[in-house]
Amino acid sequence: MTDHISLTGVVATTPRSLRTAEGLAITSFRLASAQRRWDRAAGTWSDGETNWYTVTCFRSLAENAAASVAKGERVVVAGRLRVRPWESGDKSGTSVEVDADALGHDLLWGRTSFTRSAAATAPSGGPAAPAVAEGQEAPPAPGEPGTSAPVPPGEQSAGEPEEAAAEGAADSWAPAVAEPVF
Repeated sequence: MTDHISLTGVVATTPRSLRTAEGLAITSFRLASAQRRWDRAAGTWSDGETNWYTVTCFRSLAENAAASVAKGERVVVAGRLRVRPWESGDKSGTSVEVDADALGHDLLWGRTSFTRSAAATAPSGGPAAPAVAEGQEAPPAPGEPGTSAPVPPGEQSAGEPEEAAAEGAADSWAPAVAEPVF
């Protein structure tokens, strides 16, 4: 059974990228994750113990991580956890590694800007995402805000122009707003 994990933390080392002889892109870095707690008695924040992970990205995630992530940045990582014992001479320890499935900046701490890769494709063999030239914004996908869905025949009023009916349909759409759970 594979254990899936989501982590937040600070990129503790400069991400290291390489390409294997077979052409597989790999990027890895160390992630430091520590809990901060409010100490009511002292009236200050205190850091808990730091957990250390080796995060490894493969293929297009590795290429995008190498171009996007730097030492000292706060990130969110989701992936498969591997815990392995190791020995080297008279030393031994435990290695905690995460094979990343997803990686991004932690927006609790700042803002970032997304740029779609030229080779981005839809997962699981779906249709390829349209290529977008650098500096241009990708058109919204069907169903996203800013698009208007066609109005099926018979749903617009008899005296209403077709454009107004389509515009009303777009204006009536609102995303579901989820309340945070604490």
